[in-house]
Amino acid sequence: MNKKLHILFISSWYPSRVFPTNGDFVQRHAEAVATKHKVTVIHVVTDGNLKSSKNFNKKINNVETTIIYIPKTKNKILKLIRFFKAYIAILKKIEHIDVVHVNITFPIGLIALYLKWFHKKNYLVSEHWSGYLYPNNKSIGITQKIITKIILKNASFICPVSANLKNEMLSFGLKGNYFPVPNVVDTSQFNPLEINSDEFIVTHISGMDNSIKNIDGILNTISKIQTKIPRLTFNLIGGNSNKYINRINNLKIENINVINQIPNLEVANYLKQSKVFILFSNYENLPCVILESFACGVPVISTNVGGISEYFPTNFGYLIEPKDEEALEKYILKIYNNELKYNKKLMYNYAENNFGINTISNNFSKLYFKILTT
Repeated sequence: MNKKLHILFISSWYPSRVFPTNGDFVQRHAEAVATKHKVTVIHVVTDGNLKSSKNFNKKINNVETTIIYIPKTKNKILKLIRFFKAYIAILKKIEHIDVVHVNITFPIGLIALYLKWFHKKNYLVSEHWSGYLYPNNKSIGITQKIITKIILKNASFICPVSANLKNEMLSFGLKGNYFPVPNVVDTSQFNPLEINSDEFIVTHISGMDNSIKNIDGILNTISKIQTKIPRLTFNLIGGNSNKYINRINNLKIENINVINQIPNLEVANYLKQSKVFILFSNYENLPCVILESFACGVPVISTNVGGISEYFPTNFGYLIEPKDEEALEKYILKIYNNELKYNKKLMYNYAENNFGINTISNNFSKLYFKILTT
């Protein structure tokens, strides 16, 4: 168990210059594993500004990272060929690999199948995609479903981030050896801060997709409670948050900070200053930011969707139904009126013990060694 392995991370999503935050939770898993093992990440992404492929190679937070940018094409067959060639070219240059760690099964699992069938390298799959949740899975075509089934059938372990996602995948007919492993939190950055201020800061952080996160519902609620909470400040944080400026103005919301994408360390600073974090999503799996809020000792009001309830202890906040703006308002006011008795240290310890870097890296390490010994 103390042997240092070489783990190859391949991912359908990963942060790049094209999509800076896409799959940042995968990056955090890779960085957690890199505290115990050598980790190499390969990710291929199309870049509409290129006429020929370009490689980016850098060691980032102890992870050997290769991002390959390939020209954009509307021809799906040509795109698949370019992706495959890019991966194979880089794989030929990598020294011995012990285990392949796939992230987001389709389509990157095809590379894992190639490595298993032609190079005898076994793999596990981490899955984060909400596309398997009903009714989202209705949009998955038959070809993708068949390929996904083959990939997962050949995986040594399938590691969805929640038991809920596991059950949804099984219901969709995706059989395999499941072992859920949640998202990771860097508790050296996300930790409690004692603040003595009568300013009541409400924070929301997301990718700002209204169809998923229901930003409109959040803004409606903030507009209603701002007259009930003196010194209310609302932080709306995420990429393209500026697109809600007109709606904010129409609702006459005051004391609001509209902040575009920021580094994870700055996210920690905003959460630490907050009195409550809110997530009003229509569907989710297990959002990292809820776990990060717990680590900061900040209570959470979230919709009861996906796997959130699996990791939501009593007195850490409130779970409500999607689209229930009255409930969102009610529970923000309860926290404002100190009706929720929560303990910052207890919340931090829970996050550290269940989602801390050491915990998650140990979980994956055990699976890697099982793969190598069976």
